[in-house]
Amino acid sequence: MTTDGRDFLAITDFSTPELRGLFALADRMRRGEYLKRPLEGKAFAMLFMKSSTRTRVSFEVGAWQLGAHPLFLTPRDVQLGRGEAVADTARVLDRMVDGMMIRTFAHADVEEYARHSRIPVINGLTDLQHPCQILADLLTVQQHFGRFDGKRIAWIGDGNNMANSWCDAALRLGFELRLACPPGYDPDPAILARAQASGHVTLLRDPREAVEGVDVVTTDVWASMGQEEEQAMRAAAFASYQVDAALMARAASSAIFLHCLPAHRGEEVSAEVIDGPQSRVWDEAENRLHVQKAIMAVLMGGEPLE
Repeated sequence: MTTDGRDFLAITDFSTPELRGLFALADRMRRGEYLKRPLEGKAFAMLFMKSSTRTRVSFEVGAWQLGAHPLFLTPRDVQLGRGEAVADTARVLDRMVDGMMIRTFAHADVEEYARHSRIPVINGLTDLQHPCQILADLLTVQQHFGRFDGKRIAWIGDGNNMANSWCDAALRLGFELRLACPPGYDPDPAILARAQASGHVTLLRDPREAVEGVDVVTTDVWASMGQEEEQAMRAAAFASYQVDAALMARAASSAIFLHCLPAHRGEEVSAEVIDGPQSRVWDEAENRLHVQKAIMAVLMGGEPLE
């Protein structure tokens, strides 16, 4: 099967068989078994309305390794920063590049861009979704355990874009997901309800209950980019949601810890955990490269998912 010409804005844009094929391709890339350059002679634009270390480096290096010329664009480099309509920017770049990654605030902007573009559009992050990161997380789980099927995963903290994409992944792939979020910080209601209807997702308030016997414990910062003014209020709301050694001890003895980074040691995670033997955050960060290369190879290069 091939998904050439499609967009990747959320995990649910791919079917379950397509996602499994994508993981297989990404794993071949991780092991150095994929040597093709399907994007040779193509241009890949990367629009960053939000800055990022891992997203920029992984997409730029990945595009180059696949043969494409990556273009790094910020609001200072395009007319969006001066009020040009998203649709107009999409129509212009559509005629000049072969694929597009956007990392921005409003998810509606990425959806609008995709509506007015004929080239594949990839969501590098929005306030609603972070699908590339969750695929990298799941590749890490598979890398460590040999599979993610049947694994129990606990998300601790804010019901943010990460939590939303975890819900979509559980819906598509059927693993057990437990979310522990303080009141007022639940995931998007529509995304959560759809995932809970699958029977694989549970929303809890007590992080200790959520991590009991799980295989994976994962979290994120308490205040994401653009939420700095809420830092003090969020610190109070999340005070009992830190992933520390005591919380990890309630998980399975073989459990691993994941964090999408950047991390704030002493806030959402203790240094003892993120720098400890159960942490797989550096494998997780590297796997952004492999997953995103697989996405680009499929959407822009016509690589089949088998």
